[in-house]
Amino acid sequence: MLYRDFNTQEEIDEEYNPLLSAHDAPALMAEWADKSRSARDNLECKLGIRYGPTKEEYIDFFPAADRDSPLHVFIHGGYWRKGIAEDFSFVASELVAAGVSVAVLNYSLCPSVKISEIVRQTRAAIYWLVNNRHKIDCDTGRLSISGHSAGGHLVAMALGTKWASDYGLEENPIKGACAISGIFDLAPLPYSFLQPKLQLGLGDITALSPICHLPEGAPALSVVVGGQETKEFIRQSREFFNLWTAKGLKSSWLKVPKVHHFSILNGFADKNSDLFRSILSIAEAS
Repeated sequence: MLYRDFNTQEEIDEEYNPLLSAHDAPALMAEWADKSRSARDNLECKLGIRYGPTKEEYIDFFPAADRDSPLHVFIHGGYWRKGIAEDFSFVASELVAAGVSVAVLNYSLCPSVKISEIVRQTRAAIYWLVNNRHKIDCDTGRLSISGHSAGGHLVAMALGTKWASDYGLEENPIKGACAISGIFDLAPLPYSFLQPKLQLGLGDITALSPICHLPEGAPALSVVVGGQETKEFIRQSREFFNLWTAKGLKSSWLKVPKVHHFSILNGFADKNSDLFRSILSIAEAS
């Protein structure tokens, strides 16, 4: 067997390629692009703020009206090899209206870099934000994060960071987090359609799987998944939630009905959705 009960790449791809079952995904992405353009046109924003030396290391920042507002960082998905920050500006609109400033994180993509470099860039962005309140108009001491799909993986890896010993920050600079439809065990991916781009080695599986790097202490984490996602996406989220809570870490579980791997993100644009309420509660509690 390649992974768990899977004997072939086709079986793994059926579970781990959400485009095979979410047939309306291209239309949804086109809608996100339109909503993102509207967000950049209608919200105050500072685009392309550099947090690192390479051109891909930047954030798009959308400040709330109150300059003492909390900051929420969104990390996009795309299986570490697709997507840029401007594709996801739409996540800022309702949060900004609710008084939360938003930073949409951009990062380098595979195969130009390895996933380990993307993890490093995510940590570097959080470090930069915490230390550069004077460059953005919000309270970076009240920082929360969320991420979707590969972004959910990056959220979990950020929570497993040794911020005090490795970065000289307080132990938990992240005050709340939400992992949406994440990948927490990378073990099946070398046998999937993704491997030519990801180039995962055996050592990468342990080094880069959040299930292997649960912290001793962490902020509250909301684990969210769509009810219409594949069995493996749901299982991975549930297993990570169970491991997190078994360590005595605070977490909440949300399985959103009637949404799949892509449509779940529409919750950011609906202030009455379960996802939006979860994100807002995390941001306001930070």
